[in-house]
Amino acid sequence: MPHLKHQPPQYRLHKGSGQAIVSLCGQRVYLGKYGSDASRRRYQEVLNEWHARHAGEASSESLPAETVEASLAEVVTAKALRSKRRDGVRVTLDELIFVYRRHAREYYVKHGKITREAGMICDVTDLLGRKHGDNHLEDFGPVDLDDFRDDLITDKDWSRKYINKQVTRVVAMFKWAVAKELCDPEVYTRLSALGGLKRGRSAARETAGVSVVEGRLVNATLPHLPEIVADMVRFHRLTSARPGEVCSICPCDIDRSGDVWVYTPDEHKTEHHEKSRHIFIGPKAQAVLARYLLRPSDQFCFSPAESIARARRRQRENRKTPLSCGNREGTNRTTRPRWQPSERYRVASYRLAVRRGCLKAGIEIWTPNQLRHSAATEIRSRYGLEAAQVICGHSTADVTQVYAERDWKLAVKVASEMG
Repeated sequence: MPHLKHQPPQYRLHKGSGQAIVSLCGQRVYLGKYGSDASRRRYQEVLNEWHARHAGEASSESLPAETVEASLAEVVTAKALRSKRRDGVRVTLDELIFVYRRHAREYYVKHGKITREAGMICDVTDLLGRKHGDNHLEDFGPVDLDDFRDDLITDKDWSRKYINKQVTRVVAMFKWAVAKELCDPEVYTRLSALGGLKRGRSAARETAGVSVVEGRLVNATLPHLPEIVADMVRFHRLTSARPGEVCSICPCDIDRSGDVWVYTPDEHKTEHHEKSRHIFIGPKAQAVLARYLLRPSDQFCFSPAESIARARRRQRENRKTPLSCGNREGTNRTTRPRWQPSERYRVASYRLAVRRGCLKAGIEIWTPNQLRHSAATEIRSRYGLEAAQVICGHSTADVTQVYAERDWKLAVKVASEMG
């Protein structure tokens, strides 16, 4: 007998919780106390939505995941879960994860794009839902969270620091649930009692922190980088900017009225905290940047499209094959290329270009982020911690100490004289 894929979802009893549930493409939707008028009304809403989606469809293919999620989003909301809880029906972890992930995708948005934070929340909550999705929120405690953390160590092989951050995101989800009155405050308080993993006291993998990069490595890499990327590295070393700030610089963002130029990024890491960011460009950095300012004010200074155009121009100038032989310019281009060079570098493409340069030079691979650490360390060594804090744009000196390594030469000098 053929399997009927488009049967209406059935109103069923979930024995563990006493709730009424329906299943839509593998997703459980909890309706409230089984047999109650409220659960019947919610079931009718789900049923009406299901019929509306399937009206006039002749094929037996399942609904796309986006359609299913949109249907559930209209039924499973924080308001609906709050109403269900007030009716005496407890909320499950699956339901909380569903509404919280939607909240994360709406909240963690910058310049119209969903940030990496929302993606990391989805990653950890997906794993949490697979193991504890059927649990009620009030029943999920520190022991369950600790067991889940152990699974992250053995199954995912995440580093200790990343596991601590992901567990913190899980606890933050319960804090949000308390604010939405989806669970008791004691649940969040109990989970907050679970401390983070300590170095050397867990089986979690350790990672080395970002260190400085030696000047000889940078100098050895520069000849093997595209001209524009090499200038990005030179500018980066002189300003202690973040990689993303180097990639996004435009002429309109720079105040050139004084001897020292001031670059105010249009977007930066801490702008959502209502903090301003200013990068000071001295004479050496100005000399590097000057030739990239002769363009429209809103155009990015460092462009992959421009870098590729320069490379092709050099190939034409160094061409040895006569123009009457071989390919001529424009004859071997595809009508609809699968990839087009971007108008600006991204942090990932900037890092990849540096990596390729290191491989060509046959040296140890370093990353652009290490340039910021190196510059901060040099500034701290020559001008002190406060100067490094101002240049790096940190609100506290504690953050600067993460970036600026201590001047060990001073400690060696003191030790040699004192002891």
